Amino acid sequence: MTVANAIGEPCVLLKLGEIVLKGKNRHQFEQRLQSNIRKAVASTGFRIDLWQRSGVIVVRVPGGTPEEVETVARRLEDVMGIVIVHRVWRVAKTVEATTQAALDVVAQHPLTATGGSFAVRARRRDKRFPVTSSDLGTSIGSEINVKFGLPVNLKRPAITVSIEVDRDEVFVYTDGPLGQGGLPVGSSGRGLVLMSGGIDSPVAAYRMMRRGLRVDFLHFSGMPFTGPESIYKAYALVRELDKFQGDSRLYVVPFGKAQQQIKSAGDDRLAIIAQRRLMLKTAEIVAERRRGGALITGDSLGQVASQTLVNMTALDDAVDLPILRPLVGMDKSEIMDQARRIATLSISELPDEDCCSILAPRRPETAAKIADLRQIEKRLDAEELAEQLADSVQEHRPVYGSD
Repeated sequence: MTVANAIGEPCVLLKLGEIVLKGKNRHQFEQRLQSNIRKAVASTGFRIDLWQRSGVIVVRVPGGTPEEVETVARRLEDVMGIVIVHRVWRVAKTVEATTQAALDVVAQHPLTATGGSFAVRARRRDKRFPVTSSDLGTSIGSEINVKFGLPVNLKRPAITVSIEVDRDEVFVYTDGPLGQGGLPVGSSGRGLVLMSGGIDSPVAAYRMMRRGLRVDFLHFSGMPFTGPESIYKAYALVRELDKFQGDSRLYVVPFGKAQQQIKSAGDDRLAIIAQRRLMLKTAEIVAERRRGGALITGDSLGQVASQTLVNMTALDDAVDLPILRPLVGMDKSEIMDQARRIATLSISELPDEDCCSILAPRRPETAAKIADLRQIEKRLDAEELAEQLADSVQEHRPVYGSD
């Protein structure tokens, strides 16, 4: 926020979306969101007060400067369940104070200097306020027009000045950036993401967090036959994703020796699917130890040979937990666009030695038979091997913003 001499206090006004459609359990979602807001802001070091009205949450930084409030607002843009993050001015509940704040906000808007059109949207939540929404908007709009000479455009204004008359105060603001939307993290349970170093799995994790799922992450490293680069990469990805949920856990399994066993246990064309089934079996054990209710992968139908419908069915057969595939209907360009937006694409594109390359056959199987895969697993004693792999996990706690 850059307004210099506005009358009032800088605050953040959060507009909620899907939560407001909930029924009798809406209060649970709101409580979860408020808790997530407090945890996210704690990382900024600022103390906040918040209160909730119908469909909105007001966040105050007592005694905070506009710059400090801006820091809080930017952090809240990453909190799931929030649709729009408005920087607002909280002013006295008078027409005079409201008008002055609106003029100050318009004076500092970057489009005012270019003669951009404007509109005033007034909403009177408190019907005791003596001026109607329509009259308030007309009055303030006239003041703006006279002072700045800006044209009014009610359909497609370049600048929208919003006025909300609440119970004890008035909020004045212009358009704010979009939030993440969705549901508060933790409101839909817990899951485990199979996290490679690629582009897809971080996006899959983000999409499930946006649906209210708290996720942990499991990375399979090719060590001791590959270097630690893939672990560093997975760590960096989880650290970036941590901004959306906080308290993230990354589990790393050294998988190289198990891959050697798979290579010597069966058909080379089935090696990749057999490997993925073993990863899922291991992930199921880790998830159940963390009270997770689902596994999440970055599979996209038809993207690679192992992600055919038949092969996905063969993978589902490996475990009892449901496998969620939030990217299944997306193409690569869509996935990359979302990875770019959540700031994981540049990390995923860093070079590393993927553990899957150890087993990559010349002609992978696109229609694996479950019976053949079970025979390989019988020779491997896959259930016991999965237990051993789950016991070998190393836990890391990447924190967003840490070095």
